[in-house]
Amino acid sequence: MRLFVLLLGLLCGPLCGAASRCDARVATEIIDLGEVRLAYQSVGDPRDPALLLIMGLGGQLIHWPDEVVTRLCQQGFRVIRYDNRDVGLSAWPKGAPPVELTYEVVRYRLGLPVTAPYRLSDMAGDALHLMDALGVPRAHILGASMGGMIAQHVADLAPERVLSLTLVMTSSGARGLPAPSDALLTLLARREAPDRAAALERQADLLAALGSPQVLDDRAQLLAQAAQSYDRAFNPEGVQRQLLAILAEPSRVELLDRLRVPTLVVHGTADPLLPVMHGVHVAAHIKGAQLKLIPGLAHRFQDAFKEPLLAAVVPYLLAHRQVPELAHL
Repeated sequence: MRLFVLLLGLLCGPLCGAASRCDARVATEIIDLGEVRLAYQSVGDPRDPALLLIMGLGGQLIHWPDEVVTRLCQQGFRVIRYDNRDVGLSAWPKGAPPVELTYEVVRYRLGLPVTAPYRLSDMAGDALHLMDALGVPRAHILGASMGGMIAQHVADLAPERVLSLTLVMTSSGARGLPAPSDALLTLLARREAPDRAAALERQADLLAALGSPQVLDDRAQLLAQAAQSYDRAFNPEGVQRQLLAILAEPSRVELLDRLRVPTLVVHGTADPLLPVMHGVHVAAHIKGAQLKLIPGLAHRFQDAFKEPLLAAVVPYLLAHRQVPELAHL
């Protein structure tokens, strides 16, 4: 009997251990970084190379699909996802700065400077401070949309800490690139709502507008996704402050031109918010960057595109996988 148990342990151990280590349903932790408190989850073995996921405008850590986090972890990465400042369970210990979105949007449309409570570079600092607090000297950085813009700043501020950079559905912020429709921008900025039901309907409208024309969305499913986000945290002013950080940002072309980190750019051909030329432009300005275009992908992590996204990202990450330094242990 003891021999049977031993054999079972030898056979199941690595597989069962990987399954338990890569359970994306780990507890959410809160860490105080001084100016802000960030909510995060760490999935996987701390001895594995870290993969830091940075979400886009208004997105919470739960918007990285659990199955994607699990798959990335099973490839041998410690996957860290977190709520950016001003969304989800992240908070301002001393109170959040006020916001004047309408006034600043008018200035932006007139080509005038925009005042924002913080910049994307400050949010990149949050990412680096989180790495410090978790004892992560170097990491693979994967950012989506605004998260990709933040990731660009991380790579510029501390290139020695970036093992690889993966930029998904993001932009250089250069003037002259194709712009989204005014209707879509209105949906993106319209986050306040008189009650829960109205907030869910508005978020479902936005999700539908950001989806691929190749996928027929189920309205009930969109409302369920919106409800999950709303019930975890609802902070419309925080999303507005994040939007101001984007609008206040100058072109990052010079920043991209000086990057010298391994970079993969992934973009969809059907992106309505940041049309495909945004991704092409980013890749063109990073020396040695690889570009992967996914037919039909829009500006959401829809089920139909999870496998194509993983097929684009995972081989690249594995090709640059390194065992982290042990100096911090």
